[in-house]
Amino acid sequence: MKQGENSRSFGLPLTISIIAISFSAIFVKWSDAPASILSMYRMLFASLLLTPMVWKNRQELIQMRKKTGFLLFFSGIFLACHFVLWFGSLKYTTVASSTIILALQPMVSLIGGFFLFKERTNAAALLTMGIAIIGAMMIGWGDFGLSADAIKGDFLSFFSVIAVVGYLFIGQTIVKKLSHWLYSFCVFFSATIVLFFYNLFNGVEFTNYPGKEWVIFLLLATVPTISHVINNWLLNYVNATTISMSILGEPVGSTILAYFILGEQLSAWQVAGGVLVLFGVFFFLTRQQKKGPVSKPEITDTRKMDIIA
Repeated sequence: MKQGENSRSFGLPLTISIIAISFSAIFVKWSDAPASILSMYRMLFASLLLTPMVWKNRQELIQMRKKTGFLLFFSGIFLACHFVLWFGSLKYTTVASSTIILALQPMVSLIGGFFLFKERTNAAALLTMGIAIIGAMMIGWGDFGLSADAIKGDFLSFFSVIAVVGYLFIGQTIVKKLSHWLYSFCVFFSATIVLFFYNLFNGVEFTNYPGKEWVIFLLLATVPTISHVINNWLLNYVNATTISMSILGEPVGSTILAYFILGEQLSAWQVAGGVLVLFGVFFFLTRQQKKGPVSKPEITDTRKMDIIA
């Protein structure tokens, strides 16, 4: 990436990311497995798929600083919590309904970025963010429920938002020090370890699942996880709030897929909300004032000395 490239440079990867992650809710809805098992196998299989790239760059892993390794593991804890909480919420509510809470992610990220990194934005960006959030809420409002299960699902969704923002903030801090392949592998594998012990301590069955579930585990590890790898790479060039904002496109994609694949109804109100989301996300990304992308330095002898544990 060269200095001065604008947000259009990220249009294609962000579009692929949104499409890929939109399938996540569909796969979860297809599955009858516990949320923690879905999460664990998604992360395990994703880690295995990334192993060849990590092996190719294994010297970087060997020379990693202990502090960096600790932060990667902590990021994996956040990611594991996000998956367990969000997958769990989908067991209690519809795909569209979950978007009401997930739409808060950019605001949580914006607030956190202000206090943690002194990040600021402009009025135009705030306006387009607000438009997109209103649109996302319109998508889910028609299916919003007040039952005990629905409220439980809402709380799980909200805590999953906090967890994923924490994961993105850590990534924003350290991903420039590593290749995005190694960063993704370390975080995914750390999440696998956390989820393994969570399932072990809670007595969750590890293996007794039909073939359909194993196919879903693999689909989760490939299709929507592409989005996480792309977003991890993009954190080299944009902040966590920008990534969170782009993820607002997920409710649009998920709701469209749920209409065609799961038979969930789609109202004119939700269509209008989807248009607002796309409008808001597009103009946020094009108007967002970003610093030029930071070039990652080559791993010279000096840098090697800096990252040795």
